[in-house]
This record gives sequence, C-alpha cells and structure tokens, in this order.
Amino acid sequence: MASKPLSSSSSGKPVRYVEASIRVLKGLEPVKQRPGMYTRTETPLHIVQEVIDNAADEALAGHGTRIAVTLHADGSIGIDDDGRGIPFGLHPEEQLPVVEIVFTRLHAGGKFDKSSGGAYSFSGGLHGVGVSVTNALSTRLAVTVFRDGRVANIAFSGGDVVEPVVTRKATVADRKQGTSVRVWPDAKYFESAELPKAELMHLLRSKAVLMPGVTVTLTHEESAETQSWLYQGGLRDYLMQSLAADPVVPLFEGALYAEEGETENFAEGEGAAWCVAFTDDGSAVRESYVNLIPTVAGGTHEAGLKDGLFQAIKGFIELHALLPKGVKLMPDDVFSRASFVLSAKVLDPQFQGQTKERLNSRDALRLVSTYVRPAFELWLSQHVEHGRRLAELVIRQAQARQRAGQKVEKRKGSGVAVLPGKLTDCESRDLSLNELFLVEGDSAGGSAKMGRDKETQAILPLRGKVL
Repeated sequence: MASKPLSSSSSGKPVRYVEASIRVLKGLEPVKQRPGMYTRTETPLHIVQEVIDNAADEALAGHGTRIAVTLHADGSIGIDDDGRGIPFGLHPEEQLPVVEIVFTRLHAGGKFDKSSGGAYSFSGGLHGVGVSVTNALSTRLAVTVFRDGRVANIAFSGGDVVEPVVTRKATVADRKQGTSVRVWPDAKYFESAELPKAELMHLLRSKAVLMPGVTVTLTHEESAETQSWLYQGGLRDYLMQSLAADPVVPLFEGALYAEEGETENFAEGEGAAWCVAFTDDGSAVRESYVNLIPTVAGGTHEAGLKDGLFQAIKGFIELHALLPKGVKLMPDDVFSRASFVLSAKVLDPQFQGQTKERLNSRDALRLVSTYVRPAFELWLSQHVEHGRRLAELVIRQAQARQRAGQKVEKRKGSGVAVLPGKLTDCESRDLSLNELFLVEGDSAGGSAKMGRDKETQAILPLRGKVL
C-alpha cells in the first residue's frame, strides 16, 4: 500500500498535506483573511480615505467641485461628491450592475483605462482594490448614485450585497449627479475603531490645497459643527501657514506640465506643482503627493525635487565663485534646510504597497528634476541677492557637516581606543545588549539615527554600498 504524504505540525503530530490542503480564496475573502496586506489596520482612516480619494479623482478629472465628509452619530462616515456618479447599468461582459462590481471585485475599476479619452487620465487608483477593501472591512456600506436623471441605491454587508440595485427617477429634490457612500467600519479588523480626527482633518485640508477651487467640508453630526476648506492660493498659502519660522528668502514656487507634442519623454499632462521655502532653524514641513494621494514616506518624486534644487544652487554657486576652498557640497546641505509641498501628476504611478505611502516610479525622479532644475536656475538668475543669501546658508550647512565629520569620538573611560569619526555611539557599555548597525552612506545614517534607540544602538555609515 502506498504511504500517505505526512508532515509535522507545531505540536509534533503528523498532519496530512494533500491536494485538498490547498485553499483558494475567492471574492473579498483575501482581504478579510489578511487585511494588513491591503490597508492600515491601526484605525479605519485608510479605508475611509479610499472613498475620499475616489471623490478627489473625480474633482482632479474636472468633474466635481465639492467633497463633503460627515461623521455620523452612529459611528458611520458619509462621503458625498458631485462628480459624474458611478455607472449602475449592466457591465457588458459580467452582466452585473457596474456599481456592484466596483465594490465587490478586487482589481475592478475605471482607473485602468489610461488611454486618451479614458475615464481617468490621472488618478491615485491603480489596482481597482481600494473601495473593495473598504466594503470587505465594513459591517455595512450603502451607496447612492445620482446619474443621467436617475437615482440608484445599493447596500452591502461584509462585502456581500444585501440590498440589490434599485433605481428610480430623480426628483427635483435630488441633485443632478454625484455619489454618496456611507461606511460602517467593522471594529474587529482594527486596533482602534476610533477615527483619528486630526489626521482626517489634515487629509481633507490637503485635498483642498491641492485642488484650488474645490470646497472640502467636514461635518460632525452630534455637534452640528462644520469645517470647510477652500484654497484659491493653493500650495503657497498652505506652506506659509504651516511654517514655524520665516523663510530666509522668498518662497520658490512653480507648476509645469508636459504639453501635447512637447516631449517624447513624458505623457501629456505629466509634471509637478511645488512650493519650497528655505529656513535657518532646522524645522521642516515636508509633504508630497502623487495624483492627490499623500506619500508620507516620500519616494522618487521627492528625490527629483531634491536633485533639481541641488543641481541648480550648485550651478549658481559655481557660476559666482562662492564656494570656499576645501568645501564640498552635498544634496542634503540644500535639502536639510528646505520645507516644501510637492504635488506630482504621473500617468501610471507605481507605489510601494496598497497603502501608497511611497512612490517607486523610476521616471518620476527624472520628471520632477527636469522641470524643477531649469525653473530654479531661472529664479536664482532673476533674484541674485536672494541666491547669494541662499548660497551662504547652504555653504554654512556644508561646513558644519564637514566639521562634524572630522570630530574623533573617544569611548568614555578609555585613553587608548579611537573610534571612527562617523560612528554615532550608543550610551550603554553592556556588550551583551549593544548593537552596531552598518548603513549605506550618510543619508541612510541620518535616517537610522532618527529611528534608533540611542541607549543600545550605534550607527556607522559606510562609504556607499558594500561590494
């Protein structure tokens, strides 16, 4: 008799591993099984943000001027927009209402068609996953669509349809177009069911900043309090309000986008808007967005801004022979004193993970740098005195960095051992607890120092990658 395949479980008992052991997750089951793969699970903010982002995409495409968020007394969150409204007719291939497919199928959405004339040319939606995740992790989700003189309603529970699409003729009281989504997040999927109000307000405020002329409101149903944001001045007004200190030179701002036939390198409409302030106190406001999606961990578009600013100021300093002998400029000498708000438009952005906290698109670095560098070079040539003042700030920073690198630290209590100059030592002398982290260069060293436990963790930057 043939033996059966066996393996051992954690308890030591043999378990069978056969064809039936392989389980295929269907529909929204993968989201419920591993929610952390699809969203942040500290609070429900990110699943609410998915709906807000969809409303913002409508405004970004030029089809909406209003986004309204309501915090209801029963713990649900309502998001209303005046966009085109999600189609609710039957899908030609699936033969199901499109609004049902959007909320119940992973990788289904209107953001995949990036061709000319597509529903969305620029958007943050990439995977067709967002609101499907919101639906899967909610005890109830209700949708009302206003479109083509009709009103459609549908409701879900745990990702499943509980109230199929019902349509009726629109009345005078109904608005002409738009989508209303009301979400009841399921607390069992989150560490805290409480929505962080400060983060939500910051998110909504940033949407208003990035879309001048679009009104964004937040209403608390219990207190009947309503906050509204409408920025006509855009990035400049926002950055000036956020700075803790006055800038050394006037703000540098600009917005450049590729036009049809202008370049073979970038798609029509791709580009960036930015506002940069240089301060002497070390405090920095740094916010970046891609197609209105906040990229809190930065990415290649921020690297493009950094490269563009550095190359321009370096060229200005060399042109005017301002660099003292022995001083070598580094990009961080410029960037460490910069506060900025950057909003990039990328046709097909590639993010790191579903939460989209970091942009990985390689072309975005070249895109942003290509537009920022000549604009900053022009600004410096038109404002030579401001350029000289900024050059002094950058050179002082470079000199301070070099002096710090030349200091030789000696271990406490030792008159013999001389430690590497770039080593940031830890405080503990217990060798059984201490750790030494070798990192690739000064830039990584700076990040590691910010996140380390200075009691037991030491950081030693190396000269680039170890080959």
